[in-house]
Amino acid sequence: MTQRIDKAFIAEENAKLAGFLKEDYEALGNQLARDDINIEDITAKAEQFQIAVPSWGTGTGGTRFARFPGEGEPRNIWEKLEDSAVINDLSQCTERVSPHFPWDKVDDFTELKQTSDSLNLKWDSINSNTFQDQSGQAHSFKYGSLSNTRAESRDLAIQHNLDCIEWGKALGSKTLTVWVGDGSNHPGQQHFQSAFERYLDSMKQIYAGLPSDWELHIEHKMFEPAFYSTIIQDWGSNILAAMELGPQAKSLVDLGHHAPNVNIEMIVSRLIQFKKLGGFHFNDSKYGDDDLDSGSLHPYQQFLIFNELVDAQYRNQEGFGPNYMLDQSHNVTDPIESLMNSAASVQRSYVAALIVDRKKLSGYQQDNDALMASNTLKKAFTTDVSPILEMARFNRGGAIDPIAVYRASGYRAQAGRERPNSGGNGSGIV
Repeated sequence: MTQRIDKAFIAEENAKLAGFLKEDYEALGNQLARDDINIEDITAKAEQFQIAVPSWGTGTGGTRFARFPGEGEPRNIWEKLEDSAVINDLSQCTERVSPHFPWDKVDDFTELKQTSDSLNLKWDSINSNTFQDQSGQAHSFKYGSLSNTRAESRDLAIQHNLDCIEWGKALGSKTLTVWVGDGSNHPGQQHFQSAFERYLDSMKQIYAGLPSDWELHIEHKMFEPAFYSTIIQDWGSNILAAMELGPQAKSLVDLGHHAPNVNIEMIVSRLIQFKKLGGFHFNDSKYGDDDLDSGSLHPYQQFLIFNELVDAQYRNQEGFGPNYMLDQSHNVTDPIESLMNSAASVQRSYVAALIVDRKKLSGYQQDNDALMASNTLKKAFTTDVSPILEMARFNRGGAIDPIAVYRASGYRAQAGRERPNSGGNGSGIV
């Protein structure tokens, strides 16, 4: 097992910055106090914020052409948990891990649960994989899984999802996330309605296997690997499927799975209104489903999404309680660094949304004062809330500057010695 970063080392590194943090925190507190905002109240909420790490995100991603393994990248779920523990030790807002099966399948799930418990980690949503064939698989998913024209392939995909529920129960999860790559690449290849009917019939069988306290989250995606049509291609098909299945079925929003220029924050509002917002996969995008680091390109959009989320929280919206998770591909950065950076970016958007003056905003909206309503949001967005994030980490025993502490610890070099890769590059996205 790769040695975790010692808490005494974290405290030693924090001591170098504690004085500066105190000054910055007090200055921001005085600034917020002018608007009757108590910085301690905001910090307490920041300390409670959690976003899950995807198990696959701890490894190096890839393109359609090649994958270049990173130094010391995890080779199995046990090593993914080790890296996830380091991320949480430093960031203190990523205590949950979201696994992907069968990639993370083990022989003994009791042992896996005991290991995660020992690392102070919990399990988030279970992700099923029916978008690729596994070694020795009896029936192929080449032409779809839950919507395949062949019943044998559909049955295999249904059973895999039911197995995922059982594995999730052993780990203490309460959510199953289903994304399928089903669709078509040529006009006429597929009868749209029949394919959707087959998908819904398959999903109903999965839904019937849900425990009463679980949710089923449906993930949509415009394209890829099917480039002409996709079964669940947008939030419209997503919410239709969720409504067809029942109250335990909800829609999951991946920020990279939308058409260009779509108003994602309004989609979020609609899903909240109809009690169908299940959760998020946070990332960023330039061209399509790029899976870039969260907030690296569109931080204002991310903030506007959290404005809707905090508004629902502020109004005590019935049925509101979405899961938050990162979903990124790290091709040229250290995955641990990118995940810590992204977790802080999403937490920053949450904190900024907390300091929006909602009474003023509502008044401007009621009076149709577009300029001042917009400026009210921009004032919160442009406020540097870094001291709140740093203090939240410090109060919980994390690192004031997670990336600096991580680099100073030498963890990656140690992982490289203990987890040698095969060398060279590999093909395909993982």
